[in-house]
Amino acid sequence: MKKNPNTPNSGRRTFLKAAAGFMGATLFGGIPFRAFAQATNLAPADRCFVFAYFSGGWDQLLAFDPKDPAEFTPERVSETRILPGYSLINDSRYSGVPVIPEKNNVRSNIAFGPAVGRLADHFDLMTVVRGINMTTLGHEVGFRYFLTGKRPIGSAARGSSTATEIVGQLHPAVPIPSVAYNIETYNDRYPGYANALRVSRSTDLLLTLSPSTKQLDSELERQLVDFRGQPISCEAAAYGTRGVGATYSNSQDQMQTVLSSRLDNSFRFELAENAEVRQKYGLAAAGPYDNEAGRAALVATALKKGISQCVSINLAGGLDTHFGTQLTHANNQRRGFDALAMLVDDLRGTAHPAGGNFMDHTTILVFSEFSRTPLINASGGRDHHISNSCMLMGAGVKHNYVFGASGDIGMGPGTFDLRNGAASATGENILPEHIIATVLASAKLDYSITRVSPLQPILA
Repeated sequence: MKKNPNTPNSGRRTFLKAAAGFMGATLFGGIPFRAFAQATNLAPADRCFVFAYFSGGWDQLLAFDPKDPAEFTPERVSETRILPGYSLINDSRYSGVPVIPEKNNVRSNIAFGPAVGRLADHFDLMTVVRGINMTTLGHEVGFRYFLTGKRPIGSAARGSSTATEIVGQLHPAVPIPSVAYNIETYNDRYPGYANALRVSRSTDLLLTLSPSTKQLDSELERQLVDFRGQPISCEAAAYGTRGVGATYSNSQDQMQTVLSSRLDNSFRFELAENAEVRQKYGLAAAGPYDNEAGRAALVATALKKGISQCVSINLAGGLDTHFGTQLTHANNQRRGFDALAMLVDDLRGTAHPAGGNFMDHTTILVFSEFSRTPLINASGGRDHHISNSCMLMGAGVKHNYVFGASGDIGMGPGTFDLRNGAASATGENILPEHIIATVLASAKLDYSITRVSPLQPILA
C-alpha cells in the first residue's frame, strides 16, 4: 500500500522535496505534460469532492442528531439514557433547542444541533445520515474506516482513500488532482497519478509549489540528483536499470513546469490579487492562514481555480475531550461549521464554467470517527459512543433529506431496510462503507470495492 508521508517537513524548501512528492508515475492525473506546460488557463473539474473531517469524535447532539430537551429531560434520563445538555452551554449564541431553519417559505426536514450555526441555512443542499454503526470506539480505526470505506485490520488502514478512488477512476485533467490537508491518505491499487499531495499546513503547500532558491541540503538528495548524470554506485545503477532514475528525472522536469506556473500565488492570500478571498473568509491581511476559515479558503481556491478535483481536509479539532462543559465542544464544532458555511457560500455563489454554480458540481462529505455518549459523565463531559451521523451535501445527493435514525434509548444505531430507509427490526445497520458507496455512486463511479450497495434513497 502506498501512503503519503505522515509529516511533511516545512523547513526544507527544496526543489527535490516537491519533485519527490509526485515521483512514481505520470504526473497531474494523466494530463499530457506538454499540454499542461502550455496551458494558460486552468479549467475546474466537472465534478469536485470535499471530505471534511472533524477530528476527535464529535458530539452529534450538538450537530446532526439533536434531541429535544423538552422530551429528553433530566427527570427521564434513567429511562432514556439521553441528556441533550443544551442548557449547560450557557452562551446566548447557542440555541437551547434543536434548530429547524426555513428558507424561501420552505421548512427544513432536518433538525440541527445548536453548534451547526448558519451552516443549517444550507439545509436545501443536504442529506443527513443518522444511526451509523461505527463498530469501534477507537480513534484511528473509526477515522480510517470512514476514509476508505473498509474496516481496518487492527488499526491499519485497508484499501485506498475515497479521494484516491475517485481520482483513480476519473483521471481528472487538473495539475494536482487530490490534496490531503492534515489528514491521512492511502493508495493501494492505482498508479502514482492518483496519490494525494499531503500537507500539514498551508505553508507546506506553498513550499511544495514555490520555486526553490536554496541548495540541496542532504547527501541523499545530492545522490538522487546525480541520477540525471552517471550512477554514483552499484545500487544507483541497479535503480537506474529498473527505471527509477528516469522516473525521477521526468518528475523533476515536470515539477519544474508546475513551479514555473507559480500556482503557489493562488494560495498566498496576503497578495493584493487575493483581496476578495480575504474578504469572503474574514482573513487578516497577513497570514498565517491555518485557522478554520483559512483552510476553507484553501479548499475553495483549489477547486475554483482548477488546481484540484478532490480536497480532504481536517477542518476542526479539539473534540477528544472527556471532561468540562458543553461550551468547549460547542465552540470547537462551531468554528468548523462556520468555516464550512463560508465555503458553501463561496461555491454556491460562484458560477461553474460547465453551467450552474460550483455546489451543483461539488459533493461534500462531513464526518467524524465516532460520536460522544448521549449521557454526561461524572467529569461533566462525554465519552466515546459507537453510533454516529454524517452529512452529505451538493451534487448527486438528495437535498433536505434525513436517512436513518438513532434510538430514543441511548442513541444506539438502528436497523433499516436500506432499500428505502424505513426502520426495520430485521433490517441492517448503516455502516461507513454504505456512505462511501453512496459518494462514489453519486458520480456514477464503480463502488464495487465497498462490497455493499449505495443507499439508493439518498441519490439524487
